[in-house]
Amino acid sequence: MDGYETAQWLKQHYCSVKRLAISMYDNDSSIIRMLRSGAKEYILKDSEPAELQIAIESIMTKGFYYSDLISGKLINAINQMDDNGIALNTLLQLNEREIEFLKYTCSELTYKEIADKICVSPRTVDGYRDGLFEKLQLKTRVGLAMYAIKNGVVTFQ
Repeated sequence: MDGYETAQWLKQHYCSVKRLAISMYDNDSSIIRMLRSGAKEYILKDSEPAELQIAIESIMTKGFYYSDLISGKLINAINQMDDNGIALNTLLQLNEREIEFLKYTCSELTYKEIADKICVSPRTVDGYRDGLFEKLQLKTRVGLAMYAIKNGVVTFQ
């Protein structure tokens, strides 16, 4: 199971267990998805030990802890939603390199060939792919290609 599935499983089977997510992902969708999965806090792996201690103590005494990171991300996410709670434009969350990579996912190129085209290592391409899977909540290259087409990243003439 990944972190989201684990948090969800704990929420369903051991709801009294307090969950603190520690992750390297700092994008809105990852944070919100983890909180929806039942985590009571989400902090980054590179956070100071003092912040981790405060988070643990707060979760134990109050049942939750919301850092400045979480508060800011949640406010930003709320501001990006329409009246129905749907993100206005997920595409705005993507950087130029992710968009460039997304365009190439709609081609016949292998990931290694994509890496050569955009002058990065295959590991970097893996990072773009995994980051987009996370950010867009997708699981396959086909899903990435469909997202790119639906959102006008690529067009066919």
